[in-house]
Amino acid sequence: MEESLLKKVQKMPKVELHLHLDGSIPTEYVKKTYNLSDEEIKNKMVANEKCRNLNDYLTCFDYPISIMQTKEELKQVTIELLKELKNQNVVYVEIRFAPQFHTNCNMTQEEVIKTVIEAKEKVDIKANFILCIMRGKDNMKANYETVELAKKYLGKGVCAVDLAGAEAIFKTKEYKEIFEYVRSLEIPFTIHAGEADGIESIKDAISFGTKRIGHGVRAIEDMKLVKYIKENNIYLEVCPTSNIQTCICSSYETHPIKELAKNGVHVTINTDNMTVSNTTLANEYINLIKNNCIKYEDLKALNINSVNAAFITEDEKKELINKYWEE
Repeated sequence: MEESLLKKVQKMPKVELHLHLDGSIPTEYVKKTYNLSDEEIKNKMVANEKCRNLNDYLTCFDYPISIMQTKEELKQVTIELLKELKNQNVVYVEIRFAPQFHTNCNMTQEEVIKTVIEAKEKVDIKANFILCIMRGKDNMKANYETVELAKKYLGKGVCAVDLAGAEAIFKTKEYKEIFEYVRSLEIPFTIHAGEADGIESIKDAISFGTKRIGHGVRAIEDMKLVKYIKENNIYLEVCPTSNIQTCICSSYETHPIKELAKNGVHVTINTDNMTVSNTTLANEYINLIKNNCIKYEDLKALNINSVNAAFITEDEKKELINKYWEE
């Protein structure tokens, strides 16, 4: 029964909205290209099932970022990831990354962005890129450059901007000014909030005008906020395995996704980082089904949620839904 369910889930069309490039490099490619053993890959690129916190989890990005510092490496990694997603029957994906993290070998942010867009053209999968601005000290100049480049390449492979990084240390409210600039340029955006930090982070993100929130699961701590999110059609990009690893939630069984959906919140299911979290979108679905958070029959509606939340045109949304989910 379980094997049959897994096969059905693997074969079904899926949408992934919250996927980090540097956290999702296919391990077989790394093993072959960099001559690493399984144990070395595990130590360098895969987080423990339970990390101390989000900051502990984020250390697993150091090695992947280090091997994406030339055009050739970055392009090939992107191609390999897109191929892997296509093999998993992901029919639309938004891949996010911070261009400023790939400039250590003299690539400019613009060259980085052009490289991943070129890679996208090599694989027959519908995909776009979300450019991350980063929480932290002394990087606002680079963040503003990212925003300006997002505007330049909007609709040409780039679909939005995101705010990522150590949320509990660098508070969301500190980024109000840059999101005013993002809005002035009419760039769609999402914001990591309500993961390592609590409901104030979510409220700040909403005050900036976001219609999507990366994670957002700690909204469950305030039912008035849950009601507001529902009534204002704000979508949550939920990443269950990642939430458990970073100690935001204790288990799949107790994950807030069930309660959020029950209260009418538009939730979407995502992997966050396929390699760091050692997961796939099919695995996320199976784990939630096995732990009574969702039913198999819910997956169609959840994927349509993802399409409706996507940073694409209304015509593109209709085309995807008609092609894959209309009976």
